[in-house]
Amino acid sequence: MQYSRLDAKDYAREHMRGIWAAALNPFNPDLSLNEAGLRANIRHWIDDLGIEGLFIAGKQGEFFSMSLDERKRNFDIAVDECGGKAGTIMSASDQNFDTVRALARYAQDCGADYVVVHAPVLSFVHDRGEVLYQYYKTLCDELDIGIAMWSHPDSGYLMTPEECARIADLPNIVAIKYSVPREMYVRLSHMVGDTIHVSTSAEDEWLDNIEELGWKLYLCSSPPYHLQTKNDRRMHEYTQLAFAGNFAEARRVRDSLNPVREAMRRARPADKPQAFGKYWQELLGQVGGPVRAPMLNLSDAEKEIVRREFAGCGLTL
Repeated sequence: MQYSRLDAKDYAREHMRGIWAAALNPFNPDLSLNEAGLRANIRHWIDDLGIEGLFIAGKQGEFFSMSLDERKRNFDIAVDECGGKAGTIMSASDQNFDTVRALARYAQDCGADYVVVHAPVLSFVHDRGEVLYQYYKTLCDELDIGIAMWSHPDSGYLMTPEECARIADLPNIVAIKYSVPREMYVRLSHMVGDTIHVSTSAEDEWLDNIEELGWKLYLCSSPPYHLQTKNDRRMHEYTQLAFAGNFAEARRVRDSLNPVREAMRRARPADKPQAFGKYWQELLGQVGGPVRAPMLNLSDAEKEIVRREFAGCGLTL
């Protein structure tokens, strides 16, 4: 640990900044974790693309199909490959609280920088705010590592800005990945100020949020390594321009990526986000591979559509 529990917020304000990407996990044809492929991807993301942090074993990484030991191994590989060159935030998300606790403790002990824990599925609950507060407070009381909240529709509800703001006052809550409509995260941003980082995974809103809300952290999804190559780092470029206050030039660079965004939108089949993401990675020269059940792999016809869209998207390889 590079900080104490009571220093977590200050440490995150200084170090948890820039573009953080959510890692897809490459699997071998037999569906085992492709450790060499994951290591190669991480090195490319950090060394070639300049990505400043990685979100490990989240939904993009298919954590729901991985064993506890595999998720811990996922953490170990990321810590080893990042090696102080990039930050790590490990998903300790699970519906079983003992699993959440075990993964968070393992992340803390193995050298991760932060953990992220999504809001639990709650049934037959009337005072949801109090349940959520006690859920995160229990973790904060037991851990020293900085914790990010994560609210998204998969929980069956969205945490309200008021619920999030109350939890944000806990000493080692450092951020939230807030996958909600823009008006909700704008309201939360105004409520918490710089107490914690507020972020969402919508890349097309990132620049506006830097300019209008003063955001310093993109946390996070796959666009940082889907929209960029070693020779074409336009997301990195427009982010740095925005951080420097050159918003007109930042918008020009951001908008130049619209053909890539549109190609991905046209090529992505419904209900196959991880399979599409991995195949797009392969076309970029990264390591992809199949998905595990219950996710669905691309058909040959779908792959042909992706190849055609990729060929005309305008990325420089």
